[in-house]
Amino acid sequence: MTAQPPTRPSATPAQALSAMDDLIAASLVGQQEMAQRLGLNVTDLTCFAYVIQAGDNLLTAGDLATRVHVTTGAVTGILNRLERAGFVSRRPDPQDRRRVRVAARPDAVARVHALYEPYYARLGALFADYSPDEIAVLTDWFTRATTLAHAYREELRGRDETAT
Repeated sequence: MTAQPPTRPSATPAQALSAMDDLIAASLVGQQEMAQRLGLNVTDLTCFAYVIQAGDNLLTAGDLATRVHVTTGAVTGILNRLERAGFVSRRPDPQDRRRVRVAARPDAVARVHALYEPYYARLGALFADYSPDEIAVLTDWFTRATTLAHAYREELRGRDETAT
């Protein structure tokens, strides 16, 4: 006998949008609390997350500015704070000595992982409730919604620039 996939409750696009808004709100508040526990602000934590995500492919300040959508001057302040707090170190770029690359400090990575791992384990368990096909749909939706969000922010910035 083949196990039947669980049935999902039906939902309208409006209900899905409302549920997404609730998730975003919970995530924003959660990120603020996580950042405070680490002695950071949310933007600095976001930059550090990108540094961790890059792994051995060390990012430049310009890479971080692009990902977080801030100026390179703002990234300099962020990196100064992260470095003072012991989260990152700066290394000269071997190909261009005028640039620096940003490396995560292993002890800081361990602190962040210790804080986030229980939450990510719970999310992993939640994803385990879904079939591979459903995971594919979720991943596609997250990826496309992220692209849409970035594009809309750029559109708004373009409007602001033409309005001034």
